[in-house]
Amino acid sequence: MGSRWIPLVSLLLLQGLAARAALDPSTQQLERSWGQLDQQLRLLDQMLPTETESSPSRSAVAAPLPSSLLEANQAPQGPLAPAAEIQPSPPLDLPTAPQLKGSGVQGVSLSQTLAIGLALNPTLQAQRLEVASALAELQAQLGSYWPRVAAFGGLSYDQSANYYGTPQGNNNLGFGANYAPNSLVTSSGGTSNGAFYVPSGAQAYLNQGVRQINGGLQLRYELLDFARTPLVQAAQARLQQSRQSYANGLRELQLRLTEAYYQLQRADQLVLIRDADVRNDLVILGDVLALKQAGLVPRLDLLRRQAIEAEAQEQLVQALADRAVARRRLAVLLNLPPQLTPAASDPIQLQPAWPLNLEESLLAAYRDNPELEAVLATRQALAREKTAVAAQLLPRLGLFANGSGFSNQTKQWDISGNCCGVAVIPNLNLNGSDWAVGLAFRWLLFDAGSTAAQVRSLAKREEAQAQRYASQRNDIRLRLEQAFFQHEASLAKLVSARRGVAASLEGFRDAKLRYQTGLANEVTLSLTQDRLIQSLVQRLNATIEVNLSYAQLLRELLPVPRDPDAPVPNRWTLPNPGQPPWSSSRP
Repeated sequence: MGSRWIPLVSLLLLQGLAARAALDPSTQQLERSWGQLDQQLRLLDQMLPTETESSPSRSAVAAPLPSSLLEANQAPQGPLAPAAEIQPSPPLDLPTAPQLKGSGVQGVSLSQTLAIGLALNPTLQAQRLEVASALAELQAQLGSYWPRVAAFGGLSYDQSANYYGTPQGNNNLGFGANYAPNSLVTSSGGTSNGAFYVPSGAQAYLNQGVRQINGGLQLRYELLDFARTPLVQAAQARLQQSRQSYANGLRELQLRLTEAYYQLQRADQLVLIRDADVRNDLVILGDVLALKQAGLVPRLDLLRRQAIEAEAQEQLVQALADRAVARRRLAVLLNLPPQLTPAASDPIQLQPAWPLNLEESLLAAYRDNPELEAVLATRQALAREKTAVAAQLLPRLGLFANGSGFSNQTKQWDISGNCCGVAVIPNLNLNGSDWAVGLAFRWLLFDAGSTAAQVRSLAKREEAQAQRYASQRNDIRLRLEQAFFQHEASLAKLVSARRGVAASLEGFRDAKLRYQTGLANEVTLSLTQDRLIQSLVQRLNATIEVNLSYAQLLRELLPVPRDPDAPVPNRWTLPNPGQPPWSSSRP
């Protein structure tokens, strides 16, 4: 907007230079330079996209702010409920239109922010579930030391139709008279075939149905298994890794919550600063307009003040948008219901100077660091898995035992033919039982190198974890040194910023008084006002940077619980000697 008035300013300057050129020929070169500058500014102004709407009048009032922006920046309607009373949306649900439309802004303190975030944040909830999953996996592996007992049973019915054909009889087998024709003497003195005699070419037909029920117990126990203990140790290492990752997640979430809260405090203060700047610009603009109408100031002062006021309006709108985004960013971290929007209720409080020097901070950061311990636990789990895979090439010895009982009922009907009748029983019930005990031995002798390849793969992954440990160790040092130096620099900048604000405020008061009495022009007043606003923003940024760098240092050093069921801290400060590292009470 302001760039379209640059050519006008340049023309005024050129007119002044042309008037001086008649008196001073040496200004001709300077005049040509200003002409070239004016031409370049015109070209830059032409590169802007063409606006569909006509430019508003210089005297037009500022456009109203969007209603959605005003709604997102409304004042808190009350304090936010404690974490135990907040019911976030189910994990697999999407917000509805009424939930997205109705936005209630509620105030929240920093301590309450940490308590709610550590209780409801979905990322931390997922890490808690991963710890529970790793614990269940360890319990499953521990079960391999115990025998496996299984019960089995079955109920079935089988029906069949049978045809018997005898191309050759059984009279030539030499089994005696029962298998020969006409070999038995009847009571009347005649002869009959043997009871089991089957002539050549005889045939028989029958249908058969069998009902069967059986059941029993089976026991199996591995007496010798070289892979069992390494698998249990690998599961223990994975549980340790998940717990260390959970502890590191606590540190990371603490930092993200604290940073989001401090950024929201910064956004709140920037809105106040920009609002005060606009209000002051409107007052000065009214004075300049009255002076212009009285003919006491040139038109240039009024145009410049209008441009300054328009720029201040733009910065206020941007500050309101930044605060709306900062509120929503904090709501996402807290996993609040869609209809709730948090607002910072705590005033900005400066954190103290970091009590440790750089060397002490680094040593404390490396000591019992969950981020590094998680890498070591992962490396240990890979080593145990490698041992378990290699153990598959070793012999295995197991004990098995089983016992069962069964009951059969056989029914045969539609019997016909000229043989085999003596072996047919129309209805037969059979009951029985069996048991077995034995040893099972297994030794894998050849697998085409598959097991050896798996061992090599796990060994390489184990080496990769060692390199990852080195990388994270270096990252920790970089993060801590960056936060340490930033903290010290922010404290030093804050001292200078405070002096700058004091001087700028006093200078603005003097410039305003001189301007009102006619001893200073509008340019001086504008410069001193801009300097004051810049000083206020610099002091705000330095204060927030002190708090942010302090939180970043805490992220690397604070002791945190490894057990998801243990209480989490609600005061994130360095512990005093002889006191517990955190308070377990929650607001």
